[in-house]
Amino acid sequence: MNKSTKDHQGRTIQSVKITINILRELQENGPTGVTELAAELGHSKSTIHSHLATLKTEEMIVRDNGGYRVSLGILDLSSSAREQIGNYEVIKEEVNDLAEQTGEIAQFGVEEFGQVAYLYKMSGNQAVNTASRPGTYQPMFSTSLGKVILAFLSDERTEEIIQSTEFEALTPQTITSRDALYDELKQIKGQGYATDDEENIQGVRCVAAPVKNDETVLGAISITGPSSRFTNERLHYEFSDLVKNAANIIELNTKFS
Repeated sequence: MNKSTKDHQGRTIQSVKITINILRELQENGPTGVTELAAELGHSKSTIHSHLATLKTEEMIVRDNGGYRVSLGILDLSSSAREQIGNYEVIKEEVNDLAEQTGEIAQFGVEEFGQVAYLYKMSGNQAVNTASRPGTYQPMFSTSLGKVILAFLSDERTEEIIQSTEFEALTPQTITSRDALYDELKQIKGQGYATDDEENIQGVRCVAAPVKNDETVLGAISITGPSSRFTNERLHYEFSDLVKNAANIIELNTKFS
């Protein structure tokens, strides 16, 4: 979706890329052997084995069920990453409260690499399933989290992201042009929240509000659910008020913590 980081990454180290691809493969597929990894990644078994041996020495992977899987040591890295984003405990509490109050999915996301990175997600008792989970990325132009962050980023960063975005029609409702996105961002900035009207997943609507620290956007908080329950009235009044109130609580706790 977004090619800015790939176009401007500069010189890269192939061995590091192989290691990262191995970790991603293990994350996706669970315990996997050397032969399977070599075939999937297109490298020799000796190359894969050397990388696995290094990862095992560094306690990033463990042997399991005849293959290798990521170790629990990865949790320490992920926990550290979460704690660097604003006031994580307050974010978690507000997301949990939204999910419990509405019965739907509540999420918090930040901008990374020109995309929405999901920091925390909680499902209420009547939530529908979505593919997002903490640590995954979604496009900014098709999600309420992404659009509301874009609207309140600095003009320079917003422009950089939009100009490097490759638009794709994920559903018939997806924004597919820069001009249309610019127009919607103006509206979002005026009303203080953004919506996703079946733009990322058919039949699913979302509403999100930005979380700011003075003029800096820390991220955004959202509620997601089926269009049958997310009527226009609930989306633009009830749910938009809920996410704005939750965002305000996070902002106040972040500023005075």
